Amino acid sequence: MDLVKHSGGCHCGAVRFDVWSSPHLHVFHCNCSICTKKQNHHFIVPRSNFILVQGEDHLTTYTFNTHAAKHTFCKKCGVQSFYTPRSNPDGYGIAPHCLDPGTVQSVTEETFLGDKWEESMEAHKTIKDMSKHKKDIQETK
Repeated sequence: MDLVKHSGGCHCGAVRFDVWSSPHLHVFHCNCSICTKKQNHHFIVPRSNFILVQGEDHLTTYTFNTHAAKHTFCKKCGVQSFYTPRSNPDGYGIAPHCLDPGTVQSVTEETFLGDKWEESMEAHKTIKDMSKHKKDIQETK
């Protein structure tokens, strides 16, 4: 699969990032308590496919419950353009609506039942692999 460089950031422009992903995004709509409140729609990439270009000093992080998910957002404008998901602590969840226009060709949406997190993770056979490179996936099998 060919990867493209998507660029994006928060509303005020203080936080900017580049992320390498398919131009065909697989976006999750999660219904856990925090994702419902902030309408957190995201696609997952390996940590190595993400570069924070600017704004580290403008970021702050919120955690709750297991503290595994790191809900990172701009402390100037409040926008969460990326975060570390509980399902994929080795990757990032990227908000597709925070990408600059022009690099996304299509979006496939999937609902993730985060209100039943443990059961949903057990049932979803591919989500954990989304933050791994294909080479890493083959080595674990």
